[in-house]
Amino acid sequence: MSSRSLVVVSGGTKGIGKAVLEAFAGQGFDLVTCSRSQEDLEALKVELESRFDVVTHIFQADLSKKEEALAFADFALLHQQPIAVLVNNSGVFLPGEVHTETDGALELQLATNVESAYHMARELIPEMKKQGYGHIFNVCSTASITAYTNGGSYCISKYALYGFSKVLREEMKPFNIRVTSVLPGATLTNSWAGTDLPEERFMPPEDVAQMMLCTFNLSERTVVEDLLMRPILGDL
Repeated sequence: MSSRSLVVVSGGTKGIGKAVLEAFAGQGFDLVTCSRSQEDLEALKVELESRFDVVTHIFQADLSKKEEALAFADFALLHQQPIAVLVNNSGVFLPGEVHTETDGALELQLATNVESAYHMARELIPEMKKQGYGHIFNVCSTASITAYTNGGSYCISKYALYGFSKVLREEMKPFNIRVTSVLPGATLTNSWAGTDLPEERFMPPEDVAQMMLCTFNLSERTVVEDLLMRPILGDL
């Protein structure tokens, strides 16, 4: 069994999640991640283990379902390695307005974007408390602080995730567990698939991941509470 610490990332096969796995793999951390697609997970495992000297543990799960979120967290604990980092990255974006969006949009986005983070944190925090350290990153959004038309329930869910992250930050202070809210603006991920906007108008996900790694690598006496990033020309 490896004695190296684990980095646990939900939704790690694409976008910011994948970039985070790559960044921490470069620092020698073993990895635990999940996705709804087993095929994508297996391809990711091969890629990461061929590029880095790490072990990548994969688990198929839909984190909008409580029982699957809990199962993924328990899978991370099975390896009996210290959990240095939890990145709550799973998310879904359904455009629409509150008064006209499809019925169920609120429930799905709350379950995926907020409740999954809640369940993951509750399952893994006891282990971090026993260790006496840990870092939790909650991937929020600029939509967590700026409402916009056609954001609907997505904005509601991201505001809620940011609130959850702030509460958790206060609760974890006595236990040497750092909590960081990550608020990226427009990032070139699958959420923007099909857009006709130029690539230069977006941040690369690798930039977000590198800032998270830098935040983690600070002294244990320091926490970055909010990591707010936008494209240089601002929000889209």
